[in-house]
Amino acid sequence: MKRLISLTFTVAAIATLAACANSNPDVIRRSDAQTLSQIQDAVVLSVRTVTVDGSQSGVGGVVGGVVGAIAGSAGSGVQREQNVLGVLGAVAGAAAGNAIERLSTKEEAVEIIVQLKNGDRRAVVQAKGAEVLVPGDAVILVTTGGKVRISKAPK
Repeated sequence: MKRLISLTFTVAAIATLAACANSNPDVIRRSDAQTLSQIQDAVVLSVRTVTVDGSQSGVGGVVGGVVGAIAGSAGSGVQREQNVLGVLGAVAGAAAGNAIERLSTKEEAVEIIVQLKNGDRRAVVQAKGAEVLVPGDAVILVTTGGKVRISKAPK
């Protein structure tokens, strides 16, 4: 029964962490809805694929440590062994939880270099979205609350 509970916690933790890993330019945060954004016209100079490293907020380590401690302490019927296995399980679980969080929040992105109408150049890294941008595309930079996203300019 304890193993089933630990497996359930592990699956729930992985699902929660995976849900946090979203910076898709096609998905607008609820807090950005009905907010005035600044728009700038630009032309794409280059686009290259990059990888955004995963985050380590500590949630993965905490959840992994708890699950590891529960699973480890369930490995023996002797109290002293339960304590030792619980500590070892917590350490291993925390390390695994951190690794799972980092891998689940890692994402493929693009670095887009654009030239504004006034000649200034800007570089923006954003997650890959539905639009495929190529050099020469007319685009707009949408700035909302300090965050910038790039999309094709309306025709």
